[in-house]
Amino acid sequence: MSVRDGATGRITAVSSDSTHRFSKPNRAGITLLAGLGVAGDAHAGVTVQHRSRVARDPSQPNLRQVHLLAGELLAELAAAGHPVAPGELGENVTTCGIDLLALPTGTLLWLGPEAVVEVTGLRNPCLQIDAFQEGLLRRVVGRAPDGSVVRRAGIMGVVRTGGTLRPGDPVGVELPAGEHRPLERV
Repeated sequence: MSVRDGATGRITAVSSDSTHRFSKPNRAGITLLAGLGVAGDAHAGVTVQHRSRVARDPSQPNLRQVHLLAGELLAELAAAGHPVAPGELGENVTTCGIDLLALPTGTLLWLGPEAVVEVTGLRNPCLQIDAFQEGLLRRVVGRAPDGSVVRRAGIMGVVRTGGTLRPGDPVGVELPAGEHRPLERV
């Protein structure tokens, strides 16, 4: 499948930062590197790069090479009194037109003309979100009627095929074969 054949959404912004900060500045383009993540980003690497995870076990595989967030969430947050611009929640790729949170584990996202990211799970947001904007954490993490935790702060993935991404590029979705496993935090 080519992204041109099955594009269902668009990239609205791309962001990266070479240092560990909460927000990432927007860029004209970013380059994804197979097996590593976003070129020049502090979270790129074969093994975990998030500081809390490195402290626990630096040899863990990096299942969080690329962070994707739906632009629709940003619009919802703004309507609730929390204006948040693309990249400010630390995502690398902001999308529109795709329900990222409904995708199953193992989904392939065809980004731009050549890059492919495999979805590994949900971002587990931390208290830094409330340091960024008080009360924002409860907007992106909540409870379902059955009491289970609902995480809405985006999804994580690993780069299977590298390539350059720019705002306006198409996003295609290829669901995995067989039984679909819901996303869990990674």
